[in-house]
Amino acid sequence: MYRTLDRAVLRDIALVCLADTLVGLSYGAIAVGSGLAPWVPIAMSLVVLAGASQFLFVGMVAAGASPLAAAAAGLLVNARHLPFGLAVGEAVGPGWRRVVGSHLMNDETVAFALGQREREAQRAAYWVCGVAILVAWNAGVLVGALAGTAIGDTDALADHVFVTFEGAFLLFVHGATLLAALILLVYGWEFARFGALQYSEIAGLPMVTIYIAWPLSGLTWLAFLGEKFWEDLRILRGEVNLDSRQGVAGVNTALRLNPYGMRTGWTIGGATAIP
Repeated sequence: MYRTLDRAVLRDIALVCLADTLVGLSYGAIAVGSGLAPWVPIAMSLVVLAGASQFLFVGMVAAGASPLAAAAAGLLVNARHLPFGLAVGEAVGPGWRRVVGSHLMNDETVAFALGQREREAQRAAYWVCGVAILVAWNAGVLVGALAGTAIGDTDALADHVFVTFEGAFLLFVHGATLLAALILLVYGWEFARFGALQYSEIAGLPMVTIYIAWPLSGLTWLAFLGEKFWEDLRILRGEVNLDSRQGVAGVNTALRLNPYGMRTGWTIGGATAIP
């Protein structure tokens, strides 16, 4: 069946399955970290096979909602499958194929099926994508659930990932600043030397007094970047806690988060700094 599909389509299906595997990993770990037994997300992935509804179910149950209310919300999200079924009914096939194919129905399978012109290609795309996602999603959820059981505290893992990303991002920003500082220092010095041979008739001053600001700016940046780089490396190594750390001048800084856990800025010595 897959031979009726182009290599480009098969490649796209493989990439989608890779992404679904990674999402499944996160779902399994989040479900176990929310207090559910490992078999619950695994069983849901086999029976429900709908990522959005599964995430919604886990989120609502973890927030204190009843399983019935979470299941009703999941059915509401999956109501879009009704028009999906009308659109790809012929591509799925008759008889038992329609029963099994309805379980494999999701956004990706419908999109790949409707993206083909020939009926045989539509059927092949639907089934190849559906079976591949079935395997990829459940494999990801299984590994994620087992990893969540082994890790135990997924919040601590998320904090570690955030700190690592924050440190790497700051290192990148300061590296770009270092490059700009070197450009200002090297080329600014040549600019200042050129200004030493000129005289401003308007200001009545040698031009070097104006052009010297370029290399001095680069030199000033370099003087402060050394300490910044050292702090970034300490963040990456986990030696600095981003939630509460000492600023460059010894001022206490604290990370400010919004109600959704997203960083909104820093509180520095009572003042607010937005990144």
